[in-house]
Amino acid sequence: MMAKNLIKRFMPDPKKIQNNKYLSIFGKFLHDQNLWHLNRYCVATAVSIGLFISYIPFPGHMVLAAMIAILLRANLPISVALVWVVNPITMLPMFGFAYAVGATILGVAFEDLNFSSFAILKEVWQPFLLGCFLCGTGLAILGNIFVRSFWRYSVARNWRLRQQRRSAAMVEMDA
Repeated sequence: MMAKNLIKRFMPDPKKIQNNKYLSIFGKFLHDQNLWHLNRYCVATAVSIGLFISYIPFPGHMVLAAMIAILLRANLPISVALVWVVNPITMLPMFGFAYAVGATILGVAFEDLNFSSFAILKEVWQPFLLGCFLCGTGLAILGNIFVRSFWRYSVARNWRLRQQRRSAAMVEMDA
């Protein structure tokens, strides 16, 4: 199955997104047909946007992903949907990993943390934000590479299958 057809099966109706109360602030921009295209650039860019924004630790992910998708003319539904990679179930492991990455790079030892007071926030914000930025960037790059590779593989595979069918039809006609 072609990558485009696989994605189309899971795509929401553009009218639903255009009528979403949280995204209505974008008004006429949501009616731009380029935000709904399914091509390699739009989908890969949308995946990168959604995965990067998912690692930003503040509310409003959907609106921020929509703004960036509109600016970069990426697929809007995919970029908005992928911010939900971070959800109440995955939040603790993902942000914990992000903190561990940032703490390792900055040389902060986990044993030095005093969890008994609110002063912990002063100790963890730098490694946490650095880790979030690095993990989001890495995940966005990997997602983009995966989508572009899968898309290319899918197109090449479909081309080979079409060539085989044509060859078989030619042999059948000669017989």
